Amino acid sequence: MTETAARYLYLARHGEASEDESTLTDNGRRQAVLLGQRLRKAPLTAIHHGPLARATETARLVGDQLDGVPLRMSPAAGDYIPYVPRREELPAESADAMLGFLAQFPAEEREQGPGLAAEALARFTGPVDGDRPLHELIVTHNFLIAWLVREALEAPKARWMGINHANAGLTVIRYAPGRAPAVLFLNDTGHLPDDLRWTGFPPELHI
Repeated sequence: MTETAARYLYLARHGEASEDESTLTDNGRRQAVLLGQRLRKAPLTAIHHGPLARATETARLVGDQLDGVPLRMSPAAGDYIPYVPRREELPAESADAMLGFLAQFPAEEREQGPGLAAEALARFTGPVDGDRPLHELIVTHNFLIAWLVREALEAPKARWMGINHANAGLTVIRYAPGRAPAVLFLNDTGHLPDDLRWTGFPPELHI
C-alpha cells in the first residue's frame, strides 16, 4: 500500500490590479510583498500562478520574499469560469442576475473553464504520495479560489458563486489522508494594514 501524506494548499488572490489589468497598482505591489513576508516561515516548495500579468507579477513579488521557492506557471491556476450552473441550481430570485453576470464572459471561456477546473482539482488537491507533507501556494483569481473552497466543503457546484476573496488574502486547505478536506482559514488579511484590506472586495461586504 502506497504511503500518503497531507497536502497544505495555500491560495492567494493576486494584488490589486490597474484598471486595464496589465499590471499591479502600487497598493497591489505592497500587498504582494506583505503576503510574501507572511509566508516566510511556511515550508513552501512551489509557487504556482496563472498566465495573466496580475497573477504573474504578484507571484514574482511573493517569491522575492522567500528563499529559492520556484515559480511555476499553470493555465489551471488561471482566471476562468469553473462551472456554469443551470437555472434550477440557483435561487429563483437571483438566477437571472447570476446567469446574466456569467453571460458577460466570452463563450470560449465558459466552455473551456470546466476542463481547467477539473485539471486544477486533479493537480492541486488531495493527499500526496510519500511520507512528507507538501506545502504549495497558488497565486490565482477569485473564481478558482471559490471553486476550490466549494469543493473542499463538498458544497453544490453552483455554490462557487458568491464566495469572494480580497486581493492578497490568504486561504489554506489541508488534505490529510483518511480525512475530509479542512479549510484551515479563509480570506485571511491579517498581514495587511487597514488601507490594503478591502481592495477587490465588494464595498457592501466591507466589515
